Amino acid sequence: MAMLDLSRPIASLHGPIIVTGASGFVGANLFKRLLRERQDVFAIVLSEKNWRLDEIDDDHVIAADLNDFMAVKNLVETIRPKTVFDCVAYGAYSFEQDSELIYQTNFLSIVKLIELLRSERIFAFVHAGSSSEYGDNSAAPEEEAPYKPNSHYAVSKLGMSHFLRYMGKHCDFPGASLRLYSVYGPLEDTSRLIPTLLRAAKDRTLPPLVDPRISRDFVHVDDVCAAFIQTAVKMEPRIYGESFNIGTGTKTTIRMLADTTRRLFAIEEAPRFGTMDNRSWDVADWYANPSKAEAWLGWRATISLEEGLVSTMRWVASLTDPQLAAATKKHRDREKRSITAVIACYKDELAIPVMHQRLTQTFRRMGIDYEIIFVNDGSPDGSMDAIREITQADAHVIGVCHSRNFGSQMAFRSGMELSTKQAVVLLDGDLQDPPELIEQFVAEWKAGNDVVYGRRIKREMPWAWGILYKLFYRIFAAFSYVSIPHDAGDFSLIDRRAVGWLLKCPERDLFMRGLRAYVGFRQTGVDYVRPERMFGRSTNNLVKNIEWAKKGIFSFSNVPLTILTSAGLLLLVLSALAGAVVVALRYFIPDIAPRGVTTLLVSTLFFGSLNLFAIGVVGEYVAKIMTEVKGRPRFIRSALIRHGKTTALLPEGKTA
Repeated sequence: MAMLDLSRPIASLHGPIIVTGASGFVGANLFKRLLRERQDVFAIVLSEKNWRLDEIDDDHVIAADLNDFMAVKNLVETIRPKTVFDCVAYGAYSFEQDSELIYQTNFLSIVKLIELLRSERIFAFVHAGSSSEYGDNSAAPEEEAPYKPNSHYAVSKLGMSHFLRYMGKHCDFPGASLRLYSVYGPLEDTSRLIPTLLRAAKDRTLPPLVDPRISRDFVHVDDVCAAFIQTAVKMEPRIYGESFNIGTGTKTTIRMLADTTRRLFAIEEAPRFGTMDNRSWDVADWYANPSKAEAWLGWRATISLEEGLVSTMRWVASLTDPQLAAATKKHRDREKRSITAVIACYKDELAIPVMHQRLTQTFRRMGIDYEIIFVNDGSPDGSMDAIREITQADAHVIGVCHSRNFGSQMAFRSGMELSTKQAVVLLDGDLQDPPELIEQFVAEWKAGNDVVYGRRIKREMPWAWGILYKLFYRIFAAFSYVSIPHDAGDFSLIDRRAVGWLLKCPERDLFMRGLRAYVGFRQTGVDYVRPERMFGRSTNNLVKNIEWAKKGIFSFSNVPLTILTSAGLLLLVLSALAGAVVVALRYFIPDIAPRGVTTLLVSTLFFGSLNLFAIGVVGEYVAKIMTEVKGRPRFIRSALIRHGKTTALLPEGKTA
């Protein structure tokens, strides 16, 4: 089978180009075809490269969960794509039954992506729709035929097609949807029909097949890639918002498929047919009417079923045992294989290179995908230069610069918003949080914990300070309305799911370890001894520690107000009793009644001090309310540093 000549169409596309869902079957084929012709093409994957992209250089692969708005925003503002091929999908397999995730992935996440792309003067957005959108009306329907969706997947895909139509016809968005039929070819999961059939055919046999009368429209993946590229090339206002059927238009029954396979590969065994018992939404006849694609796009399928089966057989026969094992897995739980380390840096110029070295060694020893985000929180030393130098040598590292010092809690949040991996590890930049402990964190994470925090069983500091720290954590835990673990600081590993909920917390006066406990999920601790600061002197002092204690208690406890209410009620009762006793004594035993100003003075001082204390406590809560209602930015990023280059940021987060 001759390779379709797509060199000139690909060269004419506006770049940069991204392919979302590039770890999937169609996305991987499309991405690789584009990458043969040009270098400004990027594969967007959920977390890491899978077997389909093993040989692809890391510079062309970007991990970004499209269900994470901040990750998508960071992706769009960093790459600034001009052509987007959207191949993300969830729910096409029978084991993908999470309806909420189906709508989130196939509709809501793409809506948010398109909204971000509108400001980037994009030239083409080509979406991978599905022939499932027709549902029960599946026998050669035209694009405007009545829709009868019969599954959550079909509804989500149909919703996306209608949204694209609205955006194209009413908002001049250059997007179109391709309704793909039964795509097959190299890189397909080998548990699917065609690869399963060919794996058996390689041994001169046939697998059990479904009802022979069932029909499908088998279209080769190379033809599908050509449809994507041709749609992007032809993108013009007339096409904006349109949907196109991408299939051969040929009704191929399972009996015809079996007969063709027997003829091509000299199989004598007779096929064994059963009944239609696979997916609940499958229908008997499912084939395309591709006339609109040919008329509007100049596209039609050029690869016959015979040619496609032969080429796919070559790929199936070339698979090694490990590749076959990877390609055969129908489904597996999301592997926990990627981490973002967020380091809050303030006066840590000397510690930053050491932190980078130790983190890199730890992640490489673990064989885990990673990124490192250093947040320079307005440090007055050379931290920014140190970070820039590291990013120039290591593409895994990103630098963030704040316009001033906003505090470590905001530095952590700033890095978390930019993180793209499956979990986030928070560390202070002074090396008092040992990076080597991350290995134990990951072990607990893989064991099923969503949050793993470091528990400081001992601190290398004067014993008096150690006692005060332990006392604070116990008072904080006793006062708090959420369960707060003892001796647990910010050093922790947080799963992406918990990170998402942390970022939804709206408060501006952050106390991260309290919020971490508040969001819940399954949590556990890992014991460690916290060492002394390696370089320089700690910026903490008694006043700052008191402020920390106040921040924690007033953020996660109403106990001070409850104590004041209780004390006020108790003193009111005691005052009433005391007043009654004084009156009685004055009346019955006049000489015993108190005289002079001493008693009056002491009582006045006591109640006056109590009132001032009460007003102070209430004032602390009012101050927190003022901080929140002002609605000021939590922090201001002045610049991002990538590959040794500093990019200034505008107020809305775009580059200057």
